[in-house]
Amino acid sequence: MNALVTGGGGFLGSAIVRLLTTRGDSVRSLARGDYPALREIGVELVRGDLSDADAVERSAQGCDAVFHVAAKAGVWGARRDFERANVEGTRNVIAACQKQGVARLVFTSSPSVVFDGRDMEGVNESVPYPDRYEADYPATKARAERMVLEANGPTLATVSLRPHLIWGPGDPHLVPRILERGKAGRLRRIGRTNPLVDSIYVDNAAKAHLNAADRLSVGSPVAGRAYFLSQGEPWPLWDLVNAILRAGHVPPVTRSVPKPLAVAAGATLEATFRALRLPGEPLMTRFLAHELSTAHWFDITAARRDLAYEPRVSIEEGLRRLERALNA
Repeated sequence: MNALVTGGGGFLGSAIVRLLTTRGDSVRSLARGDYPALREIGVELVRGDLSDADAVERSAQGCDAVFHVAAKAGVWGARRDFERANVEGTRNVIAACQKQGVARLVFTSSPSVVFDGRDMEGVNESVPYPDRYEADYPATKARAERMVLEANGPTLATVSLRPHLIWGPGDPHLVPRILERGKAGRLRRIGRTNPLVDSIYVDNAAKAHLNAADRLSVGSPVAGRAYFLSQGEPWPLWDLVNAILRAGHVPPVTRSVPKPLAVAAGATLEATFRALRLPGEPLMTRFLAHELSTAHWFDITAARRDLAYEPRVSIEEGLRRLERALNA
């Protein structure tokens, strides 16, 4: 196929690009930065911002499928930045697909679009969106996902994928944050429990995106649906965190703080950062406190059935690859 990957230079985006080029697809990447490594493997690079509707439309020209991976992620930041990247950017991608006659749109969403601060244990895609969100990232991603699914129709088939906690070698977000805070002695368990959580190795997440595109067409069982993605083997959260620390040769987390204290600290820090317009991000937020103290693992039966998804790389093998990469 002729495929456009938004955010093709990012962590998940570049993994999708590599899989596409390996199997012989023609790939174009839309990103703000320049990525010579992608150019070397035959990827056409288009530099532009998602908020630039003209740039997005030009990049979609002649494409059979669009993988909309680019987004502003994180637990902190200016609301307008999340809105511009995640909502306005997605609106531009949908419009570009419709104007350029793109037949398939695969959207990278997140399970956080349905997270309400409470345990989510074995839930499937029938779980509803919450009435409110504690952070701008899940709020804007939920709006974007709804737009994508509503755009599914007689000329454009759309699907939304919800990979949870993507990690692996080259991860610029989760792994380095855990290692940095672990080395600084600033990691604490939240509460006394060790809740089960899902995660997904980056190569597994990328393969699921290709599977979705291959099975997506107007009127297909995949069209207009959202799918949870994970390893299919939830781990106790702090076991996973400590395994990542061990891969980076960093001591494990042993100290903890009560959950009510973490939530209160998060609220105070959020208010302080906003009032004083402090740079960076708070060490704790309410959303993060709830994420780190609740179970969130998902039923991936639908992805296995409709997308033929199976995680090829186990958590244990992924951790071995991560350790080799971190200590190369």
